[in-house]
Amino acid sequence: MLRPDVYFTPYFPAVLFATALGGYRAGIGTAAAAGGFGIALNFGEAPSGFFPRLMLLAIFAVVSGLTIWGVEHYRSLTARQREISRRLIREEEYRKLIVEELQHRLKNKLSTIHAVLHQALQNQPQVWESVDHRLRALAATDELITKVDGGGCDIKDLLLSELGPYGHVRFNLNGERLFLPAKLAVSLALIFHELATNAAKYGAFSSERGVLQVSWSITDDRLRIAWDETEGPVIGAVGQPGFGTKLLQSALAPFDGKTELSFLKSGLHCTMQCRVPKT
Repeated sequence: MLRPDVYFTPYFPAVLFATALGGYRAGIGTAAAAGGFGIALNFGEAPSGFFPRLMLLAIFAVVSGLTIWGVEHYRSLTARQREISRRLIREEEYRKLIVEELQHRLKNKLSTIHAVLHQALQNQPQVWESVDHRLRALAATDELITKVDGGGCDIKDLLLSELGPYGHVRFNLNGERLFLPAKLAVSLALIFHELATNAAKYGAFSSERGVLQVSWSITDDRLRIAWDETEGPVIGAVGQPGFGTKLLQSALAPFDGKTELSFLKSGLHCTMQCRVPKT
């Protein structure tokens, strides 16, 4: 209607919307019907003659064909993307189901191991006490990692899980939020548990005034953690390294890391350094 001298102008939008809504068959049908209307009808004053109309019909057919091809190509791409999205959603739901089932089985297996060891070591209470709290620490860490879909956990959440039972007024955490991959989180959880247990038995947590400060920072991919105990009992002579000390010294080796212990007059000072794997 805007250009009465172009016979087929009113029909281009019809071809476009018919193809978009109904597919290429609807577009072709609309284009064929529009071609017939364009030949038979005039809108306003328009140049007459069969040849001009025939040329305009050819142009209309070419443009309509390109329009139908373009819209149908877009429709096919959209349909393919929707199908891919639905498949990915189904695969993600299946993956979550498998992971949840695996986590459930691992939890049950850890409980079974705990029960078997308790039965086997019931006549060796000292050995059982050494194993028991470490198994419980691993179970607590696995539970924490599970909450974030098995990918790892934040270092602050890990520390709060280990130190929370001793009272929040007894420790201070300094550092930004830092996500730890699952394997590194498990190794650090064992280290934190050993240090916290030692603090409860011999260090800052065994004294009414004892305070713990844990600080961490990361530069590039290197993580540095400082564990400082103050106001605890005076540290006496240090005996031969036990299982816990050997664990502290070796737990970070797979991450190009190390743990250093210093028994100062103010309390235990421990530094941990390691590489944070990319997730």
